[in-house]
Amino acid sequence: MSTRLDKYLVELIGTFFLVLTVVVAVNGIAGNLAPLAIGSILMVMVYAGGHISGGHFNPAVTLGVWIRGKCPTSDVPFYMISQFVGGVIAAFGGTYLVSCMPGAGGIPTSGSTSTFNIFAGGLAELLGTFALVWVVLNTATAKGTSGNSFYGLAIGFTLMACIYGLGGITGGAFNPAVAVGISLSKMTSWANLPSFLVGQIVASIAAALIFKYVNRVSE
Repeated sequence: MSTRLDKYLVELIGTFFLVLTVVVAVNGIAGNLAPLAIGSILMVMVYAGGHISGGHFNPAVTLGVWIRGKCPTSDVPFYMISQFVGGVIAAFGGTYLVSCMPGAGGIPTSGSTSTFNIFAGGLAELLGTFALVWVVLNTATAKGTSGNSFYGLAIGFTLMACIYGLGGITGGAFNPAVAVGISLSKMTSWANLPSFLVGQIVASIAAALIFKYVNRVSE
């Protein structure tokens, strides 16, 4: 049986590799295939750690799963701390790795002053995060899909699709830990962080409440 420390460590590791892939793939050689790399790493980390921690790797997902009633309240702050710590470590590690790539001049500093429309950005992050949390809840916590073997693929592909579809507006974070990570890596302006977080948190709450209504979950 997994202990609480096991779960928190798994959340840290999974979030670390997710944010690391975001930083390195976007700024490395992946180019237009970066969303595929990001969705893939989320998929494999969900499969690797889902049986231990649930494979959230995203504070917005943890919030949604908690509202749904499948994450103990006592675990929520430690899940989120683990996720943010993993994201911060990955941001610094990814920035260093990009700077060491042959011919690379480091992560573009222009991103540090790049801001997006606050309303459009918030809406994009809301929609993408809603889709992600909605899919997590319906494939990994619903009775009708209990014991399935496709939940990791569904979650990873959702992230990939949302980055391709909405990433042109904000870069496609859909995850508070990723938002902080790309801010630390100067891939986006810190001024964008409120739009990221508000959209993501509202989406998480909405997805969880609608899930509970549609699935007649009362607990």
